[in-house]
Amino acid sequence: MRYMATYDFMETFRNTSQWLGATAKTMASYPAFSAIPNPALSWMAAWGHVTERTFERMVVKPDWGIHSFTCEDGKDHLVSIETVVEKPFGNLIHFNVTGREEQPRKILLVAPMSGHYATLLRSTVKSLLVNCEVYITDWHNARDIPVSAGKFDIEDYTLYLMDFMRHMGPETNVVAVCQPAPLTLAATAYLAELDPSAQPRTLTLIGGPINPDAVQTDVTDFGARVTMGQLEETMIQRVGFKYKGVGRLVYPGLLQLASFMSMNSDRHSKAFNDQILRVCRDEASDHDAHNRFYDEYLAVMDMTAEFYLSTVDRIFKKCEIAKNEFVVDGHKVDMGKITNVAVKTVEGAKDDITAPGQCIAALDLCTGLPDEMKASHVEPGAGHYGIFAGKSWRNNIRPLVLDFIDANAGTSKKKAANVNAA
Repeated sequence: MRYMATYDFMETFRNTSQWLGATAKTMASYPAFSAIPNPALSWMAAWGHVTERTFERMVVKPDWGIHSFTCEDGKDHLVSIETVVEKPFGNLIHFNVTGREEQPRKILLVAPMSGHYATLLRSTVKSLLVNCEVYITDWHNARDIPVSAGKFDIEDYTLYLMDFMRHMGPETNVVAVCQPAPLTLAATAYLAELDPSAQPRTLTLIGGPINPDAVQTDVTDFGARVTMGQLEETMIQRVGFKYKGVGRLVYPGLLQLASFMSMNSDRHSKAFNDQILRVCRDEASDHDAHNRFYDEYLAVMDMTAEFYLSTVDRIFKKCEIAKNEFVVDGHKVDMGKITNVAVKTVEGAKDDITAPGQCIAALDLCTGLPDEMKASHVEPGAGHYGIFAGKSWRNNIRPLVLDFIDANAGTSKKKAANVNAA
């Protein structure tokens, strides 16, 4: 009950803050107050407006907002989001552009499960929809998954990825962003042993902690400094009675959000103060730069306790992927078994979360892969977010990734020949 009481306390604080914002906005908007203009009342209404929206969006999954797409024929085509594979902890979904011919490039975007929803990659999806068939892993909020669904740790995550790759087939080009990069590499290697015909054509790893010890960051320093007992004691809570996952042990999204905000508290405080002033001056809108960013940034999801703890313990502390000692379902996965899946790594020169050097370590692990099927890129001036969204992604990284995919388009034919020969 101690862990559940803490979870419900956080939700109560969030709920109360949302209510206070709504109350302040409503009280300051009474017609009677308009008879005597008062700047304090305008500020109060603006504060209430920003506060209510801020705390309300923390428990709402953002919409993809991709309803139509303009194709080469100059016409707008509807985009339907179809669930291709449905599982308790996450689905595989497809962005189907209605009426458009199927594109030759089939891409599986592996979204991170690190406290935010897959919609964090919305701009990445939009940029690839231009000339690709886009699929993405849509992970579920752990608070909404009943305890009866069982556990979900990094081994289960890897097995999910394997199932998604099997379903999509060998013509798939996998792009893993940040946290899932090491597990996607492991899933590909495991498929190389168990089901070679289901391996993807190419694998692109973007800003992933393949070897966290390669370059130290604040994230790796924290992982090395804290003990697993301390993490379990301070970070893990039980879902409260309000949600379907009542009783499930989780790492709460609200707790992680508090950690994120505290790392750059001055910047966030200034951003919200500026937004309140913009609302006062009637210069704000639902889709201004502030709301577009924070609608996504503040929308957080809970992770299962076993996934969070096993990630810290096995990926960051024990470096099982980096040491090629990762075990899935009792089987030791050998990254050297990847022999005909082209692998590319992408890093940002100013990435302070997954610093340059951590992701490129994947190429050294792929000992069975010819050098001509390996590639790497470090984007000058790009931070962590910039390597999969924004100008750096659109102008430089995306074209490089698509060129890499096209350059290895014949790999699948070689792969089929090798499988038949075996």
